[in-house]
Amino acid sequence: MKLAQRITRIKPSATLTINTKAQELRAAGRQIVSLAVGEPDFRTPEHVCDAAKIAMDEGFTRYTPVPGIPELRTAVAGYFKTFYGVDAAMENVVVTNGGKQSLYNLFQVLLDPGDEVIIPAPYWVSYPALVQLADGVSVFVTTEPQNNFLVSVEQLEAVRTPRTRCLIMNTPSNPTGCHYTQAQLDAIAAWAVDKGVFVISDEIYDQLVYAPAKPASLAPWWQRYPENFAVANGLAKSFAMTGWRVGYTLAHADLIKAMTKIQGQSTSNICSIAQKAALAALTGGWECLTPMREAFVRRRDLGLSKIRSWGHVVCPEPAGAFYLFPQVDWYYTPEVPDSTALCGLLLDKAGVALVPGAAFGDDRCIRISYALDDETLSGCLDRIGQVLHSLKK
Repeated sequence: MKLAQRITRIKPSATLTINTKAQELRAAGRQIVSLAVGEPDFRTPEHVCDAAKIAMDEGFTRYTPVPGIPELRTAVAGYFKTFYGVDAAMENVVVTNGGKQSLYNLFQVLLDPGDEVIIPAPYWVSYPALVQLADGVSVFVTTEPQNNFLVSVEQLEAVRTPRTRCLIMNTPSNPTGCHYTQAQLDAIAAWAVDKGVFVISDEIYDQLVYAPAKPASLAPWWQRYPENFAVANGLAKSFAMTGWRVGYTLAHADLIKAMTKIQGQSTSNICSIAQKAALAALTGGWECLTPMREAFVRRRDLGLSKIRSWGHVVCPEPAGAFYLFPQVDWYYTPEVPDSTALCGLLLDKAGVALVPGAAFGDDRCIRISYALDDETLSGCLDRIGQVLHSLKK
């Protein structure tokens, strides 16, 4: 069968591919633990589920406006007011099928063929594919673990060209968990405004930031320069709502209209029931997030202690999200020469599914998700360490 060239150029999501392989091994009787998927192991809060049940009982099962029901869009605008002091209107918000659709829609309406998008590496696996689907060109900027995998203004300026259209920022980061301070974000934002670079800020983990670090956002810069910034966010990570598929974008009203046009011709509105659940999440209080944050901090510290016991590994301390991204290339051998081969070996020998750093633009590293219970995490990291040490015997 002949397929369009665009689909032949796109690689499958590495995280979902690894998870599928782990499920196949489980089905074959192997005991496999997945540390590959970025999904909290907590239940969606009860009041959110209750709101969905009420919506179903009341028959709220019809089409809604494409960009979301007005009360939900207003609640999203209120979120930015509550946490970042930003005044936004309903017209500045579109509700999407997860944060990924927010990013897809943004690139579709912002990029012309050949436009360049600067992507700091390591990066979330889907960024390059989303740019490619919009006929854009990804320009990668390599960052280092010694600098907490954070990009500098100097590095961004070094790759800027007349074709540069966008910069995508992600803080806290998937895959590293590292996080920019507000001052660091401000410096990058000021550079972008000065150079006419549009910034997309992916802030899906902004409620999972751990003291002494503090949440940081480019939303205030959007308010000052609404034609230069857009903020993508959602409820998947903060409220353990991955399957509900609720994302949203804060942007200029004209950009929201353009994104709504794209969405209207692709998926139309997101699930009506999920919208009512999202409304309950945004308006029902945030106390339910505290136990989740506390658990993630404990697991992060446990994971770091295990990883540092391996030796010959560099791993910055994450300030948010729920990932560790250790540099493990010291353990590579002629038989296991890269992160993909190493993750295959660890799946086979340790029974642990991980995502190779190559999928995130850094083949020196592997990504470990600590979104699971302490005992299981500890056992997995011990087995990984044993396999690594066996490679250098």
